[in-house]
Amino acid sequence: MSAAVVREKAATLPAISGFMFDVDGTLLLSDRSLGGYELLPGAVETLRALKERGVPFVLLTNGSAYPPAQQAERLRKLGLAVDDDQMLTPSSITADHMSRHGIRRVLVLGTPGVGHALEAAGISTVHTGQAGAQEVDAVYVGWHPECCMKDIEAACHAIWAGAKHYIASDVPFFATKQGRTIGYSYTISGAIRRLTKVPALLTGKPSLHALRFVARKLGMPMRAVGVVGDDPIVEIIMARRGGATALGVTTGMTKREDWGKQPRMRRPHRVLGDLRDVLAIPVTTRAGKRVGLRR
Repeated sequence: MSAAVVREKAATLPAISGFMFDVDGTLLLSDRSLGGYELLPGAVETLRALKERGVPFVLLTNGSAYPPAQQAERLRKLGLAVDDDQMLTPSSITADHMSRHGIRRVLVLGTPGVGHALEAAGISTVHTGQAGAQEVDAVYVGWHPECCMKDIEAACHAIWAGAKHYIASDVPFFATKQGRTIGYSYTISGAIRRLTKVPALLTGKPSLHALRFVARKLGMPMRAVGVVGDDPIVEIIMARRGGATALGVTTGMTKREDWGKQPRMRRPHRVLGDLRDVLAIPVTTRAGKRVGLRR
């Protein structure tokens, strides 16, 4: 263990009132098609204990393939204690941001699940080839393994006509059972950005849009959130930027020996040897009292 990690581990953590958990690499490993899951050690016990003790938490994945409620149902079948409203995706954040900024019609580059949260928020969605696909307020790029050049061309024409450019995830890789897998939205949006020269507004991790949304869902300031994740350039840098507490796991993208090699803004406040170590972290209640979780 590096000296940097030893110092971070020994330090007293800031006050935490609730938790945000990453999914892939932290609670489970999916396969590359997102069709199957393998639970990671401690995931079931940790979420169950937090729920039993009334500690607020949410799950935030950068995956946008499934609507939040459908994803929550899939995770409950694995034994994870997560309610529909505790499951968040970049589309949840995108729908919120678009509603706040008057965006009413969107070209979606993604599977049907990508645009579900937008439609639930009253935002009209269209796909490539549908009437008026280029007459939109914004283009939203999400999970789209079947993306083709016609999709990219349609998105570019919409952006050239004045549409804003949104992206669910700008992360090149994520952890799966088969090792790291490329992020489709990162790749697709990269092509669009190169052609249009228009930057994309990121709504998923590590954006502060995501962390602010999480904090509002939990009913607490960002500084009171404990962010649990496996990726230094995703969960950890988001937590550091937003003043939250970063908690790193070793089951996904980053192994224990690699955490200490990260620069400060990508290094967690504490590396967890086991996800159940979350239950050893004192939580500050709404009344300002600091209580332990272990029983």
